[in-house]
Amino acid sequence: MDLAALQHLLSTVSGVRVACVGDLMVDRFVYGEVTRVSPEAPIPVLARERELVMLGAAGNVARNVAALGGHVCLVGLVGGDGEGHEALRLVAAEPGVEGFVVTDAARPTTLKTRFVSGGQQLLRVDNEVAAPADGEVEERLVRTIRDVAADVGLILLSDYGKGVVTPAVIAACRAAGARIIVDSKARSFARYGEVDIIKPNAAELAHATDMPTSTDEEIAAALAHALSLCEARAILVTRSAKGISLAVRGQPVRHFPGTPKEVFDASGAGDTTLAALGLALAANASIEDAAAFAMLASGVAVGKAGTAVVTPGELIEATLAAHQAPAEAKVCTPQRMAEEVARWKARGLRVGFTNGCFDILHKGHVAYLNQARSWCDRLIVGVNDDASVRRLKGEGRPVNDLESRAVVLAGLGAVDLVAPFDADTPIDLIELARPDVLIKGADYSEDQVVGAAQVRAWGGEVRLAQIVDGYSTTAALNRMQEKT
Repeated sequence: MDLAALQHLLSTVSGVRVACVGDLMVDRFVYGEVTRVSPEAPIPVLARERELVMLGAAGNVARNVAALGGHVCLVGLVGGDGEGHEALRLVAAEPGVEGFVVTDAARPTTLKTRFVSGGQQLLRVDNEVAAPADGEVEERLVRTIRDVAADVGLILLSDYGKGVVTPAVIAACRAAGARIIVDSKARSFARYGEVDIIKPNAAELAHATDMPTSTDEEIAAALAHALSLCEARAILVTRSAKGISLAVRGQPVRHFPGTPKEVFDASGAGDTTLAALGLALAANASIEDAAAFAMLASGVAVGKAGTAVVTPGELIEATLAAHQAPAEAKVCTPQRMAEEVARWKARGLRVGFTNGCFDILHKGHVAYLNQARSWCDRLIVGVNDDASVRRLKGEGRPVNDLESRAVVLAGLGAVDLVAPFDADTPIDLIELARPDVLIKGADYSEDQVVGAAQVRAWGGEVRLAQIVDGYSTTAALNRMQEKT
């Protein structure tokens, strides 16, 4: 999907109203650092640093619909416990989400607690009862769906198998006359009846059909078999970096290739896909555009920590980046730098910052940046713009303009982001990034490093990198002049 098509679709989906019915969960992420093994057992000891709590499953679908500009009526089920009250508070706090949540005091609210260190999950603990809703609780769900569905044209059915999506609930959704898209974890797709689209991932399709789903040919065969087992009009299967494949009853299978993405956390990526796909179709987009929109959104989601939402701005940025060379995509604005840093820190990564003019890149610069990168997980390089270089170095400098310097720096493997700045010092960038480690050359003393006091004040450290003797921009210019 090109930028113009994306911007048109984003404007079209804005304000579109859908319903989301399904299993509502609370996702809790406990982040910390592991530095030792327990003396009591061969297990890591997590030193807890912070905790994030957010809506998961159907709640995450609703959050993503709202983040993309839609309006969603959320129908779900919680217990009468503390997590249930937390879920209700989170629903009420989400702009664009209107909650129609039923409480069942006899069951716990589904809670998934993940323990994370260094960007990796160490353990997940689930607290749940997966029994189907019944009796008076099921009747309240059905009445709620009838009231909500009368005002929407499309229902997203998020079935995690925790008890909300019962036969009576499915019947109530179908009776509303709205289009229905199902995100199914069920073994049998037949239970949904005549819905418009069922959206499993490749593993779920394999589970439902007992068939392999690795290649295009295997996917096509599994989709054909899945359609023979159910009454759905179409099945759309998500295949991670391989893209999306669509089988519409009576038509050949179509494959929409994806692009490889750096996957940090796949938690909730299917929720994002369902939200984007449903919102686009509710806005009367073609299935091709809806699939492309969903792939783009899920590709952004997997690069974020936790059950994250995706915004229109992030989709636009991802589309622009896809049309840039890898090095050019690393050159960023201060705002984007701050957003990237927030994502890195949410993953428990150590962020480093250094800066300079980097006018003529030489061996000394490369050695310096490699050493700086060895002290952190992600390295930001602040680079002076042309006017500030001229003020610092005098007329005739820089030899290379800002764009050239920034792209060459970004082409180095040690550099993760390049952030140009126009002031005489990078203090504004440093305060915005709040790095864990501030790096400068050993030709400075610590008390001469701009930002050192601020970095130490928020618990960071200052490190001085070795300088390779005989290599500098001034020396390179002098050698060139001697040869002329």
